[in-house]
Amino acid sequence: MAGLAVFGPDGESIGRVRDVVSALSIRRQPPRVLGLVVELPTRRRIFVPMLRVTRIEPSAVTLATGSVNLRRFHQRPNELLVLGQLLDARVTIDATGAPADLVDVAMEQMRTRDWQLTKLAVRERTGRLGRRGPTQVLDWDQVSGLGFAEVTGRPQGVQQLLALFDTMRAVDVASALHELPTKRRYEVAEALDDERLADVVEELPEDDQKDLLAYLDDERAADVLEAMNPDDAADLLAELSEVDKDRLLGLMAPEESAPVRRLLAYSFDTAGGLMTPEPVVVGPDATIAEALAVVRNPDLPVALASLVFVCRPPSATPTGRYLGCVHIQRLLREPPSTLVAGALDTDLASLPPTASLADVTRYFAAYNLVCGPVLDDEEHLIGAVTVDDVLDHLLPEDWRESGLPEPEPGSPNQPTHREAR
Repeated sequence: MAGLAVFGPDGESIGRVRDVVSALSIRRQPPRVLGLVVELPTRRRIFVPMLRVTRIEPSAVTLATGSVNLRRFHQRPNELLVLGQLLDARVTIDATGAPADLVDVAMEQMRTRDWQLTKLAVRERTGRLGRRGPTQVLDWDQVSGLGFAEVTGRPQGVQQLLALFDTMRAVDVASALHELPTKRRYEVAEALDDERLADVVEELPEDDQKDLLAYLDDERAADVLEAMNPDDAADLLAELSEVDKDRLLGLMAPEESAPVRRLLAYSFDTAGGLMTPEPVVVGPDATIAEALAVVRNPDLPVALASLVFVCRPPSATPTGRYLGCVHIQRLLREPPSTLVAGALDTDLASLPPTASLADVTRYFAAYNLVCGPVLDDEEHLIGAVTVDDVLDHLLPEDWRESGLPEPEPGSPNQPTHREAR
């Protein structure tokens, strides 16, 4: 059910299933399913009671009404998240006493219209090396180890969660991690590779970022900071104590910490503090085709790819003398063999690193840009500010936790009312 689209009775889109909420199991009886965690298009996660669900199909879930409670979901002490907490749990098969991993759960509607978690798919652990045997499906009461204290207290694998997260954007994984209990959040962080964890950390609320960084050992924390965008790493380090900041910077590779140190020299609300030190830079003898090949990189943020800066060597910031820039639309109009020097925009104003956030905002509004150059007093390119970094500092501090604004009541294809949970 993970990721299934959720629709109202008239086909109006409401969101997607992100988890299933169940009550605690009492005396090993199949627990009752309380409802679904549904993620709205605004990335807000809400609770939908199972009584509102009229149909579950392989491709979608249909609700009895499009009127749902838009209050953000918060897990209660007597609830378990099936995807977030039960999957990968270590259990024991009663008939054989063999240890196994829980890989899937089935839910079924009873005659009373209540839904219960009735079947468990488990994969037996065999051999001294923890090799896994075939998957078998058992009734809930044929397996031990799913009590609340056992699920929340003992170490747990994350293979099924990681498989689910592999299909999601970093920002959506961050939203899911934010909703998980702390124990599960740490287990997922330990299992993610440095690059993926760095992408996710960049999208987490500030308090979650600091909490995860404090949980990781210093070497791993430094590795994750190295994999982050320098401007995001600098923003995170700026929130730590001087002792912690200096210790982590010292553990980072010198070539990775150098641009972060330069960013930390500027106030967070200036162009120098907002900029990334890794813009797209080519030399004046590069061709249009070579410049397009650089911005074609799928890992390059869209805003950075909109503008290619042309500078004298060296091409790493701080560069040689800044000559101008080429907009991506101009690159697409020019013959591939033409030199970028022949397509330069030399009239576009630049930003000094001391420009205030208000000045940077006016600059983007005046020139209709999503990316702008930052130059030092000697006309060297030292970085570029992108519009997403400006918005990040203009929005309220808790915007990542509160999600995007909800639509106005009555807007099309959106839930419009609230119901009590």
